[in-house]
Amino acid sequence: MPYIANTAEQQEQMLRQIGRSMSELFADIPENLRCKDLDIPPGLTEQEVCSRLAGLAARNKPDMISFLGGGFYDHFIPAAVDAIISRSEFYTAYTPYQPEMSQGVLQAIYEYQSAICRLTEMEAANASLYDGGTALYEAISMALRITGRRRVIVDDSVSPIYRTMIRSYTGNLGIELVETQSRAGLSDRDEIRKHLNDQTAAVAVQNPSFFGCLDDASDIAEMAHKLGALMIVSSYPISLGLAKTPGAMGADIVVGEGQSLGMPVNFGGPYLGFMATRMQHVRKMPGRVAGRTVDGHGRQGFVLTLQAREQHIRREKATSNICTNEGLCALTSLVYLSLLGKQGLMDLARNCAEKASYAGRRLLKIRDVRMRFPKQYFFNEFVLELPVSADRVIRRLLEKGFAAGFPLVRYYPQMEKSLLVAVTEKRTKQEIDLFAHVLEVSI
Repeated sequence: MPYIANTAEQQEQMLRQIGRSMSELFADIPENLRCKDLDIPPGLTEQEVCSRLAGLAARNKPDMISFLGGGFYDHFIPAAVDAIISRSEFYTAYTPYQPEMSQGVLQAIYEYQSAICRLTEMEAANASLYDGGTALYEAISMALRITGRRRVIVDDSVSPIYRTMIRSYTGNLGIELVETQSRAGLSDRDEIRKHLNDQTAAVAVQNPSFFGCLDDASDIAEMAHKLGALMIVSSYPISLGLAKTPGAMGADIVVGEGQSLGMPVNFGGPYLGFMATRMQHVRKMPGRVAGRTVDGHGRQGFVLTLQAREQHIRREKATSNICTNEGLCALTSLVYLSLLGKQGLMDLARNCAEKASYAGRRLLKIRDVRMRFPKQYFFNEFVLELPVSADRVIRRLLEKGFAAGFPLVRYYPQMEKSLLVAVTEKRTKQEIDLFAHVLEVSI
């Protein structure tokens, strides 16, 4: 068993044995960047750690009734999902490099890709990405590779979280990022047309928009294609059980956050980015693609193909180091979609939409509460305009057991009184009525 140095004195002793010192070990780190006198408490026993974590967990409020959305949604997850993905042959995130040893996992990835293609009405999908935000960035990078252009238009009805990530990723890449202002909860066609030219690689929109409004972006796709640009659509997958698909709108690349496909809403994940595209662009797609083939005896088999990492081809031709940690999340979404089936997904989407519609009508009965975008259709999320600060209302309702929604002022300064409310199939009529009552007495 190897010796592990647990204290600074033990570490110093080990370094002295090889004729070195701690200061030499960290010599490459500038003095002003080194941590001084870390106040780290002594270690705990396993029992003490368990007690400490149990105490912290007890401070949470698991019975909170949630109307939070903004890209991450509280959907019901059938017990069979965890039962299946917890089987030992599936319970790994690691990449199946040896196909002869990994036919089950490779087939699961292949079926996941097929499900994403059917869901989005596209022709090819990869074996998953990290999350919805990085998937959108990867789609932008893909469009730059395909077109050889450097300008990208992103509407501000795209998730502000995703747009912040895109700014971070592209800040030093020499990309001209244009963010257009939305109008009435949807992408403003005139604004996009004003910035669209023959140097534009792609136009990126979201449907439903971050404000929950449903759109048909077919005309934007047509505008983009006339000038040789690509159309990127970020989608909420559950909405595709009811709404027009990105493929039917003419999208070239479709991405989205897959958390709603069987993954619980936790603080920080796990999340899942999905991506699908037209077959003509498949070689520019990042990550891995699982394919179905036959061996020398004509027997069906599954393999990884079109691997685009720097390990597999020359570094300058690599697309992205998307690799290991999303395999289990992709399997989760496949199991979830398989359990629901086509009709089940349609029923779920309709259930969400109908409950959101009921909630909207019920909340509008409250005095001085109105819809921010009254002329737009919404899926399961909408923006309420309150007579007082949305932040203040949210704090009051937290004390009464409700996560009332998302205060849009955090990303849109002009929306101080705007509350983004999401309703999923888990919210009952009684919960919605109680939420409306508590909101009424809190404003």
